Amino acid sequence: MLSADFSKLAEEIAEVESAGVSMIHLDIMDGHFVPNMTFGPPVVAKLRKCTDLVFDTHLMITNPEKYADKFAEAGSDHITFHIETVDDPKKFVEYLRSLKVTVGVTLNPETPVEAIKDVITMCDMVLVMTVHPGFGGQKFIDEAAQKCVQIRQIAGDNVRIEVDGGIDPVTTPKAISYGADTLVAGNAIFSKPDRKAAIEAIRTAKM
Repeated sequence: MLSADFSKLAEEIAEVESAGVSMIHLDIMDGHFVPNMTFGPPVVAKLRKCTDLVFDTHLMITNPEKYADKFAEAGSDHITFHIETVDDPKKFVEYLRSLKVTVGVTLNPETPVEAIKDVITMCDMVLVMTVHPGFGGQKFIDEAAQKCVQIRQIAGDNVRIEVDGGIDPVTTPKAISYGADTLVAGNAIFSKPDRKAAIEAIRTAKM
């Protein structure tokens, strides 16, 4: 939703929901861990009333331990945290489980897979950032996407691999070929007047 019109988020969600998206990816930014700010639990709670779609909540914040429960209470179904922001990832995964949400771990483009290898199989999803987090519309970093290959070798088929950043009909086949099964698309959808056609173009993209 980072690329959506924030003045009418409910309408934007309704439009992409009718176009058949599987979940809503909520980028939560604090202006500290990433150089941008978005919204917090109160907005998530309001949006929760607008749809039954899965809220895939991506915490791009410095202290996820401090706020995770607030996002769960607001209606997040899935919470993903950055490996770069926690001292004890295993303990935090267990804490998130106690909040009754599914769990994901994220790594930035420069962060090696080794940083998350001990928690990959504890999670439901691994999110691979293929841009530097903070702003939409950036160019897809292919080298970062290639980490999906190693993650899939470790995770097997039991963990979803999500790719976020620069996803469009051109980059989608690359991400899938590396092992991704879940794609976050923002600018490629919300910058288009026909959102349904934009979503379909991504879904049917081929190498």
